[in-house]
Amino acid sequence: MQRKLQQNGGGGLRSGSVAVLTSCVLVAAVGTVTVALVEIGPLSLQMLQHLAVMNVLAPLAALSLNQRVTPSDPGTIWVAGLLQLLFLWVWHAPAVQQATAGSVLLQAALLVLLAISAVMFWRAVLVAGLELGWRSLAALMLTGKVACLLGVLLIFASRDLYGLPSLALALCATGPSSLADQQLAGLLMITACPLSYLVAGVILAAQMLLRLDVDDERAVPLVAGDVADRSR
Repeated sequence: MQRKLQQNGGGGLRSGSVAVLTSCVLVAAVGTVTVALVEIGPLSLQMLQHLAVMNVLAPLAALSLNQRVTPSDPGTIWVAGLLQLLFLWVWHAPAVQQATAGSVLLQAALLVLLAISAVMFWRAVLVAGLELGWRSLAALMLTGKVACLLGVLLIFASRDLYGLPSLALALCATGPSSLADQQLAGLLMITACPLSYLVAGVILAAQMLLRLDVDDERAVPLVAGDVADRSR
């Protein structure tokens, strides 16, 4: 397995680079347009922070760490994905939001944990894409769906779930949370998740199929040559 990864690592990393960079650009574009055109509150700005960490900075960091590819345990990608989703959902639990809203230290610690889990996830996706591509595709699709469920909950809730006076890391957005602010945060989530996880998965799947076609084309002359040698 180590030799196979070393042989295919260059091409695999280039394939992963395309998927990661494309998804990062799309998510960053959504965030930029939102900041420029929409009045955002503390919850929606916090969601932008999470998306920037999970879907822009973490994939880029994982790509830089993957310049030397090494085998991974098959379960790593599922553990990393579960941790990322766990931190995301726990942070958005009303009790946790209310307990940490006024503390820069607690919110920064949660952000660091979210960032570490996201880097672990994206690095596992890239490595799994080289070893056995279906694992990376399944992990991306599952993560995207579960993350989008959080966005749907925020959009269709009939009231402000948090009732926060402010958020310590809200930076330029001040004032209390509101239902409209919560709904905007949910819209950002369900917009960015497909642009990140789904787009990356589609690109990786297309490149996997392309590699299979290339391998088949290379195998045909080898088989024909082997048959010709035997006939002699």
